[in-house]
Amino acid sequence: MTETKSEILQGTLDLMVLKTLDAMGPLHGYGVARRIEQVSENLLRLNQGTIYASLVRLQQKGWISASWGTSENNRKAKFYAITKAGRKQLAAETENWERFSGVIGRMLALADRR
Repeated sequence: MTETKSEILQGTLDLMVLKTLDAMGPLHGYGVARRIEQVSENLLRLNQGTIYASLVRLQQKGWISASWGTSENNRKAKFYAITKAGRKQLAAETENWERFSGVIGRMLALADRR
């Protein structure tokens, strides 16, 4: 059986990371990736490089912060948390996505006019 992988549109991973941290509170990178996979019902598979690139990008923009802590299996891990600026960005991006997905929905609902 062939497994279909969904590609993530550019920019959507950052939005999903911000939303995950907003909803779940501080998490380490592995936890963020697994939560996104869980919510997507495993339609999205995130490798370590992909999630960490997003976390670094978001941290550089000031939308998330990072601090060292101990994971649930007693290992040292970097935990990420959304910042006030990140919450503001999340609100703006959510509004944009809702508007954009509405347009796509209307386009897909068009009757075939041939």
